[in-house]
Amino acid sequence: MTSYASSTARAEMSELRRLRTLLPPELQSWVSVEGTTAVNPPLITCEEIGRDEVEVQIDMVKWEQLALDQRNLLFWHEVARIQSDTIPKDGWEMAALAIGLGGAVGELWVQDGLLLLLALGLCGVSGWRLYQKNNGDRVVKELVEADEKAISLATRFGYTLPNAYKSLGSALKALIEQSPKKKLRSRYEARLDALKKSAAKAKSKLKTPASEAY
Repeated sequence: MTSYASSTARAEMSELRRLRTLLPPELQSWVSVEGTTAVNPPLITCEEIGRDEVEVQIDMVKWEQLALDQRNLLFWHEVARIQSDTIPKDGWEMAALAIGLGGAVGELWVQDGLLLLLALGLCGVSGWRLYQKNNGDRVVKELVEADEKAISLATRFGYTLPNAYKSLGSALKALIEQSPKKKLRSRYEARLDALKKSAAKAKSKLKTPASEAY
């Protein structure tokens, strides 16, 4: 049992070291890659852990079930999100909403109109910000853009364009099959549909007749 646990730990550390080599040089000083210890975590995600410091967190058990090329493209998807600054951040919105609601209730009790308006205004601003952050269409758009950048990163690391599309597409199909949550599955499906359209467009460009190239 101890031997199995040790070999598993060594394999996980080896994989984490390998993934760190897939970081573009400009990210290596402030982006780390670690296995997550959370309960029922997502396969892979990013989190700000300090000022100008981001950690890519991976569920190593689920991760090992994917093929190497699938892992690479999913990892570069997260890298693309970091580069585009679209990873979730610890915001002030929930705290502000709680303060605003508490203030509104308090001012109703003491009947101070001005402070009540200020509390309601704080609720409105924080509520709108939360809506924007969790807007489904916006989230999917950012994910699709990260997929496009992941394809570019893959070619930067030696993948051919067709192989990059194929690897990411197969990874998304695997995630669709493994996802019990309808909302998450629909996002993977939207990403896969967008990826297919992008691949078809790229393929048509590669097939441009020689006569049109002059």
